[in-house]
Amino acid sequence: MTATAPAPSTARVRATALLPRLALVLAALLATLFTAASPATAHAALTASDPKDGAVVATAPAQVTLSFSEQVAMGDDSIRVLDPQGKRVDTGELRDMCSGNTVRYGTALHTGLPNGTYTVAWQAVSADSHPISGAFTFSIGAPSATDVSLPTAQAGGGPVGIAYGIARYLSYAGFTVLVGGAAFILLCWRRGAAERPLQKLVVRAWVTLTAATLAMLVLRTPYTGSGNFSDIFDLDGLRAVLETKTGASLVSRLLLLGAAALFVAVLLGVYARRVAVGGPDETDGAGETEASDASDGTEEAGKPDDTSDLTFGLAMGGAVVAGGIAATWALSEHASTGIQPGIAMPADILHLMAVATWLGGLAALLVALHKVPGIERAAVRRFSTVAFVSVLVLAVTGVYQSWRQLGSWSALTGTDYGQLLLLKVALVAVLLGIGFVSRKWTGRLADVPVARGAVAGQASSAVSRETASDDGSEVTGADVSRETEAVTVPADPQRAAQLARQRAARESAREKQVRDADPDRAGLRRSVLAEAAIAVILLAVTTVLTSTEPGRAAERETGRGSSSTAVPDRAVKITLPFDTGGPNGKGSVRLELDPGRVGANTLHLWSDSADGTPLDLPEIKVAFTLPAKDIGPLPLVPEQAAPGHWTASGVQLPLAGEWRIDVTVRTSDIDQTTVQKTVKIG
Repeated sequence: MTATAPAPSTARVRATALLPRLALVLAALLATLFTAASPATAHAALTASDPKDGAVVATAPAQVTLSFSEQVAMGDDSIRVLDPQGKRVDTGELRDMCSGNTVRYGTALHTGLPNGTYTVAWQAVSADSHPISGAFTFSIGAPSATDVSLPTAQAGGGPVGIAYGIARYLSYAGFTVLVGGAAFILLCWRRGAAERPLQKLVVRAWVTLTAATLAMLVLRTPYTGSGNFSDIFDLDGLRAVLETKTGASLVSRLLLLGAAALFVAVLLGVYARRVAVGGPDETDGAGETEASDASDGTEEAGKPDDTSDLTFGLAMGGAVVAGGIAATWALSEHASTGIQPGIAMPADILHLMAVATWLGGLAALLVALHKVPGIERAAVRRFSTVAFVSVLVLAVTGVYQSWRQLGSWSALTGTDYGQLLLLKVALVAVLLGIGFVSRKWTGRLADVPVARGAVAGQASSAVSRETASDDGSEVTGADVSRETEAVTVPADPQRAAQLARQRAARESAREKQVRDADPDRAGLRRSVLAEAAIAVILLAVTTVLTSTEPGRAAERETGRGSSSTAVPDRAVKITLPFDTGGPNGKGSVRLELDPGRVGANTLHLWSDSADGTPLDLPEIKVAFTLPAKDIGPLPLVPEQAAPGHWTASGVQLPLAGEWRIDVTVRTSDIDQTTVQKTVKIG
């Protein structure tokens, strides 16, 4: 008989009623965290350099130094200085000049450098394991033509970057299915441990995660270095990788995967045999009571469950191993840097575990629905409860991590990280919507509506009527029976192949008839398949998100966002396009105010034509105004230091606030315009 859906329990009704309140609490928490954000980064950002980008110095500097927002890993070849002909002029020796909270590295230059424009190219590995790079120019004496082109490719790109990204995705997918599949068996459907399709799913997930981790380890040297696949065989580079935080995390993951292999062997071996002997979940739904439906599904009526102790042990051991593997991501990526790492890393571990339990369990449920004719309604309902708890954990930890990585509302829409995060949230919302549909199908689901023995007989009859021989003649049920008996000693290879095809068709028809016996079960399969498809896309977005510069770092590096206050040791830099309306009247002015704070500042101005070449102007003037305090305009006429370059020292800004900078540009005797920009001076 078809089982009817039970009335919702009081606890479930209360939980449903609390959902709107929970959503309001989370929204309020999100708003509070965003408004209370303080400056921090996850990706390292270049905050200052000496000489500065675009600077013109009178004499050759003894060294070039770079300052970063957080700790980075650099080698002797990480900073390269090239003369106008492209020849290296640095000594190739890295100088560690870090002190306290100041992160600064440099390299010495050869003496006697001639005048001209020099290019500085640098590359480093951020504390969150992602490679970063950049380049800028400075000039000695006066700017000159240069044969060196600033590199446009970012570190970690190219074919090696693509291969590393694929390995990252496969590692996340393998972890998700491994943890979720095991959790589905232990928490929802213990009989699944003895089912071949679920066994294959879990084992393949372990193999995928292990292979992806090995691939990331050997690709790490070219990924953070030259970008050439040949560096895979660089043993010195591999040794250097093993000494880094990321290398140690990958090796730790491999060791934990060894423990995971033992866990999988016990789960699919000893535990599966014990469950099979106990005959758990082997009911046909006839006469099943609501009490048995609400049980853990691992014992028959009147038969004690002797797997509880082993289930508990496996659950605890599996949780420890899974948490350890999740920690290898938390300890080496975004969660380990920036603000509150002591809170962020446990939150990240919980976030990864919740995602894996939800999406990996979804994959296991999909396989069970499609490959195992006979999964009970109780198992599906238990997974629905597990998924609900996982989503709650996912929401709380996700809100915290979003605040931590963004820091402001503007970063949510104004940075790549924020836009990807919005896409991820939208996908999760779609997934929850489809999950609600699946929950409705679960409530209508009947437990194994057709007895296996009856279905087997019907399927055999159907196959005997529908299976045809190779020459088009009908094969009767008697023929099939005789062929089945004779299959052990086939006289003809072609005949043996025909018998194999018939057996496969008969088995497929049997499984299909069992699966399709309940239309509600078919509806559940379709909705779960849709959930799995969205989950694949969600994992891809998450993989890209974890390798994207967080919003805090992006805003700090580019000067975007609600606060444009200059950070320590970093000048205010703005670019103002202009058009005086006359011949050759289009161009831009680059302005640098150093240090960009209250008190004395040094001003640099560079003018460029529309094609990017230095533009020598007849006159350029600057004025500073603080409208909120009715101060200004404070006029300033800078002195020309070189063609297209003007400077002024001792520029006094008496108060903090939103200062408007007006730059008046004259390109001829009659063509003139004024452009302006507002910056925040602290």
